[in-house]
Amino acid sequence: MDPRESILQISEAMNQAILGQQTVVERLLIALLADGHVLLEGLPGTAKTRSIKTLSGLIESSFSRIQFTPDLLPSDVTGSEIYREQNATFEFQPGPVFGNLILADEINRAPAKVQSSLLEAMEER
Repeated sequence: MDPRESILQISEAMNQAILGQQTVVERLLIALLADGHVLLEGLPGTAKTRSIKTLSGLIESSFSRIQFTPDLLPSDVTGSEIYREQNATFEFQPGPVFGNLILADEINRAPAKVQSSLLEAMEER
């Protein structure tokens, strides 16, 4: 199957799962192909989360969701070193930004340091 057919097949499957959001589906696929980011804004119930989950399932990739709150820490987003007593070593526990597709919800509620950690991770890819 050529790449164009694959994209059309994904687009059709998403449009069947998410009714009335053809523009959102198109923009998500463009961002995916361009290795970019998407800012989805909308009222509750406009299938923002469902869109990302559906796309993630169709392309068989990992999906992470970050619910931003005032008490979130940068390490909650990026991950941190965890001490393993049995080995007496530190092991890196990756945060949700290490997923292939990430839904960052309510970014405006987080402190500036947490927002900055997300933006830095987005820049690094």
